[in-house]
Amino acid sequence: MRSPRKRVFRWQLYLALLPLALIIGYFAYYPALSGIFWSFFHWQPAGVSTPIGFDNYVTMFNDPIWWSSFRNLGFIFLFAVVSWVLPLFAAELLVSLKSIRWQFVMRTLLILPMAFPGVVTALVWGFFYSPNDGVINQTLKALGLGALAQNWTGQNSTALLSLLFVGFPFIAGLPFLIFYSSLQNIPTEVLEAAQLDGVGRVARFWRIDLPLMAGQVRILVFLAIVGTLQYGFVAYVLTAGGPDNATMVPILRMINVAFQGGDWGYSAALSTTLFVITIAISAVVVSARKRGTATTDGGAM
Repeated sequence: MRSPRKRVFRWQLYLALLPLALIIGYFAYYPALSGIFWSFFHWQPAGVSTPIGFDNYVTMFNDPIWWSSFRNLGFIFLFAVVSWVLPLFAAELLVSLKSIRWQFVMRTLLILPMAFPGVVTALVWGFFYSPNDGVINQTLKALGLGALAQNWTGQNSTALLSLLFVGFPFIAGLPFLIFYSSLQNIPTEVLEAAQLDGVGRVARFWRIDLPLMAGQVRILVFLAIVGTLQYGFVAYVLTAGGPDNATMVPILRMINVAFQGGDWGYSAALSTTLFVITIAISAVVVSARKRGTATTDGGAM
């Protein structure tokens, strides 16, 4: 039986967390629940709103721009996963340095760009892609490859790919930090045993490093899915979803419907749908991860 003193202490902790819970509820949960509620209305924030049932969702199912934006998200997600090769390669090279001092110096230089504001990075890349005096086109012309110069973000065939390359070579980011910390945490005994067995650097990557990073890779996949569903900042700054909706993503579609079309109820319906999709995918990924962990633990017993 627990003593009364312990129960009082526990309730004191709950009371201490109450202000934080109220703040989170008001600034996080209330807007989400409010958006779900207004998705069933012809919502006029400054006027009279009328209930319309599921009409906004019917409009959504017949909105080709909305569904084509998810196709763009698919390309964005695949590109994000493929781009992990570069930070993984950088982490492998960095952890191979014998000097701890040089590891610190190189790690600092590699992750320093994370401190730059995202809008600055997007605008700089916008200058790179400028069709007239952009760095890329000017470089191509200087190399005698002027025929390849083009309006990178202004034509359907290159706009989305141009956005995906913003931030190249993608080292200054969370994947690099996760890969590097995972490699640092590999037990020294394992590496020494592999070296005594004559395991080369490439073989070590496939037989030791990669299998031991499986859990971290699953976390990155989950974060990549959630991050992709929330993608929109770079597209908003550089292309606003154009040209001809070639770079349209769900977040931008919601913004355009609300602020340009003035259809706030429909925007709330789109937001609610994206919220439900995010929760559903997150639940599937977390469930799969738990099953994978349980299987691993069961096999180890």
